[in-house]
Amino acid sequence: MQPPSQLHDPHQPQQTSSTPVKARLPKRLIGLLLFLSIASISGLVAKQGELFCLLTLLMVIAVLGRQRAGLYLLRGYTVVQLGLVSILPVLLYDPDNLLTGPSTFQLGEWQGKIPDYLVFGALILLAILQVWIAFTAQVSAYCHVKNNMNIMR
Repeated sequence: MQPPSQLHDPHQPQQTSSTPVKARLPKRLIGLLLFLSIASISGLVAKQGELFCLLTLLMVIAVLGRQRAGLYLLRGYTVVQLGLVSILPVLLYDPDNLLTGPSTFQLGEWQGKIPDYLVFGALILLAILQVWIAFTAQVSAYCHVKNNMNIMR
């Protein structure tokens, strides 16, 4: 009879010390990568910042390939984006211009006016959500390939 510490549980996969733990792709990460992909593809279609959009798509591919370098790029990307979006209201503040008002959006025949502080607030909340997703333990466990900074491997 085997001691209880050596009994095999049929519901647990057999792991050896040489095989890495297979983490599943987190659903939050799928959403973030889908958002980044759509934003990059729309930037390519609009011909706005093509190099930046291509680099973002390469980062998405690296994260999907479980590259640790892709995880580092994703984390850096989200932190820099949060910093830039947070400082955006300060950069765009112009007390001499009295014509500044709410932002106007037009979707088809519908035209809406939204105050700038709501737009900036939504952008900052979106950036905070991206940072939160990039720094979760599940995302870190998913990207396990050794760090050699070669995202094309």
